[in-house]
Amino acid sequence: MIPDSEVQPAPVDVVIVGGGFTGLAAALELAGQGRSVRVLEQDPTVGGLAASFDVGNQRLERFYHHWFSSDNEMIALCETLGISHLLEAHETRTGLFYANSVYRLSAPLDVLRFAPLALKDRVRLGILALRARQVKHWRELESLTAEEWLVSLGGRRVYEVVWRPLLEGKFGKYADQVGATWMWTKLHLRGGSRTRSGRETLYYIKGGCQALLTALRNHLEAMGVEIRTGTPADRVRIEGPGVTGVEANGEFHPAQHVLITTAPQLASRLLDHASADHPAVPELLRRWRGVEYLGNVCLVLENNRKLSDTYWLNVNDPDFPYVGVIEHTNLDSPERYEGRHVVYLSKYLPTDAPLYRMSDEEVFEYSLPHIQRMFPDFDRGWVERYHVWHAEYAQPVITPHYTRVMPPVESGVRGLYLSGMAQVFPEDRGTNYAVRGGRRAGRLIADRHVPQESERVSQESERVSQGSEHA
Repeated sequence: MIPDSEVQPAPVDVVIVGGGFTGLAAALELAGQGRSVRVLEQDPTVGGLAASFDVGNQRLERFYHHWFSSDNEMIALCETLGISHLLEAHETRTGLFYANSVYRLSAPLDVLRFAPLALKDRVRLGILALRARQVKHWRELESLTAEEWLVSLGGRRVYEVVWRPLLEGKFGKYADQVGATWMWTKLHLRGGSRTRSGRETLYYIKGGCQALLTALRNHLEAMGVEIRTGTPADRVRIEGPGVTGVEANGEFHPAQHVLITTAPQLASRLLDHASADHPAVPELLRRWRGVEYLGNVCLVLENNRKLSDTYWLNVNDPDFPYVGVIEHTNLDSPERYEGRHVVYLSKYLPTDAPLYRMSDEEVFEYSLPHIQRMFPDFDRGWVERYHVWHAEYAQPVITPHYTRVMPPVESGVRGLYLSGMAQVFPEDRGTNYAVRGGRRAGRLIADRHVPQESERVSQESERVSQGSEHA
C-alpha cells in the first residue's frame, strides 16, 4: 500500500488503464464532456495491439490491420481528427490454401471453380454466404455452434473442406465450441464490404495505424488528457463502496472512476489483493476469469520480392502451422517500405503451446520449410529481415450463449468499469469495435460522474457570482 502522505499525482475524474484504441476512444469521449482524464499505458507507446515498428522509413503494425467499408467508427474518427484524406480504398484478392494448392476466392466465379468440392457443393458454398446474410439478428443463432449452423446452411462436405480447417486452425481445441454468432459476424461483415461484382474492398490509412494514433494522441493532449506511457498499473485501490484510484509505477493516481481496457484476466490481477474487500469483488473475479482467450504469434517477413498476388490467404491445411498468410504489400504499396514486400504469418494458440514459447530465431527456422511448401519458388534469401510478435490475449473464445459469461461494463463496484475485446460481442475483435466500445464506456462514465464536493462548491460559487453580475 502506498501511504496517502506521499507526493502523488493530482486527482482526476477518470483514470484509464490501457492506451489502446479502447482507452483512447474513451478518453476522447470523456474529455469532450469536460471530464479530466489520465491514461496509463505500460508500453513505451500507445496503440496496444495496433502498436507499430519500423520497416524501412515507415511504421507498420506488429499485427496486421485493415478496415472494412462498414467500419464506421474508424472512418468517423479519421474525420474528427481531420485525416480522412489519408484513407485509401483497395480492391483485394483472397484465396484458400488446400491440399498443397492455392485457390482464388475473390469473386463468385472463383467459388464455382473451387475444384476440391463437387459442383453441387460449390453451389452450396456460394449460396451459403447469401443465406447467412439473410439472418437479421444474432440472437437467432445464439444457441448454436458454428458447426451446427454451417452444416445446416451448406452441408457436411462444405463444412469439412472449407470451415472445419479454418475453425480448428484459429481456435484449436475450442473449434467445436465456437458459437454460430462469431461465424455469422465474419460472413456478414465481409459480405458488406464487397462491390457489386463481388470483389472485396478494404481500407488502409497512409502511414498505417501510427498516423492515426499520432493524430489521436495530439488531439487528446490538446484537450487536456494526460497520457503516461511506460506506466504499468499495479492495482486498483478500493475503499468502502467504491474505487479511489490506481497504484502504478510507485505512485497513486486518485480518481472517482477507473476504466480498465485490458483482457478480463489481466484486469482481475489488479483486484486480486487483500485490500480489495468489496463484497462484489469475489463474483467479479470469477466472471472476469471465466472468459477463455487464445494468444497469437505473428511472424512478419520483409522480403525482397513478393510471394504471390493474394492479399489474404486462408490456410485449410492442418499441417501448416499458421491459419493465415497476409501479404500486406498486396494491400499497401511496397514502395512505401523501401521496396520491401511485407508478409504476416499468423497463428492463434494457447500460450503454453510450443510455437508460442519458441525464440524468434526458432520460430523463423521452424516456419521456413512450411513457407517453401506453400510457395515452391520461395528461398530464405528472399528474407531481408524478420520479426516475431506475441500477444498473450489476442482472441476471446466466443461460445454459444456467450452473453451469459460476457463481463458487463459496470462491475458492481462503484466507479469501476471494464471495456475490451471480450465485450464487443456479437462482433469480433477489431479496432473499429475497440473505438465503439471505448466511446460507449466513456459516455456511460460521464453520465455516472458526480462532481466532488469541492467542485460542487466551486461551481455553485461561480453560478452565484454570475447571477450577481447579471442582476
